[in-house]
Amino acid sequence: MATKSGQRPVVTSRSPHSSAVKGVQSEPTLKTSTSAGARHGRPSDRLNPKTVDPFGSSKKSKSAFASVYNNGGIPCRLVHGSVKHKLAWNTAPEDVSFDTVLVTLAQGLQETVHPYTFVARQGFKELLQVADADVRTQPLLSKLSTSLRAALGHSVAEVFEAGLECLILLSAVVGPALNPHLKMLLIPITKRMMEKKYRERITDGLQQLEQNGGQVSHRQGAQGPGGSQTRRDENSGGITIQGESQPKGDRQRGISPREATIQM
Repeated sequence: MATKSGQRPVVTSRSPHSSAVKGVQSEPTLKTSTSAGARHGRPSDRLNPKTVDPFGSSKKSKSAFASVYNNGGIPCRLVHGSVKHKLAWNTAPEDVSFDTVLVTLAQGLQETVHPYTFVARQGFKELLQVADADVRTQPLLSKLSTSLRAALGHSVAEVFEAGLECLILLSAVVGPALNPHLKMLLIPITKRMMEKKYRERITDGLQQLEQNGGQVSHRQGAQGPGGSQTRRDENSGGITIQGESQPKGDRQRGISPREATIQM
């Protein structure tokens, strides 16, 4: 239709694709909102938080002890306290099979990851406190000594310290019955005795081994060049630990770290 001026009127029409274009443009916003909701979770998730498994791990542990524990092979569980942790036994320690559980706990002394470190060390100590632990432990000394030696030779300081502590506790329980195994246990200890921070602790440990029945003799010997040395004593059949000059505290206790030999 022509107007008075002879010009056609301009008719504005909506393109059939305009709504589709708008829809395409708004789609990324919808996806962004959806992905944001996935990141923050649903509002109901805040009311129902997931239970955290303290023993769960993104990486499967290759430790035999961890596998046994996670499969229920150790009849105890860790109880987290406000001050310190403790173990709750599903079976009374008096009724636990030492042949399986105590040996497994000894293997766990090499653990370096919580909570397995606590379970192995604390469980080992608590089983040794059972009334008849001496009788039940003596047939297992060969297996226990192998695990203790591995812990004493571990590169992690905390593992060595746990091994030394458990060795002294075991010696207090079985007494002279441990003597045939002391020779192999002293080999990794001598390497740590060269470190000054362990000298006093090891000297105290040797003294306790002697009090528990181990024949520990102390002799003065010539100091080797460069400090501590370790050599085999062919006469006694034991292992001699040679060290630096005798500390004052050791002189008062009558212990000479220059040479400490456990004879078998």
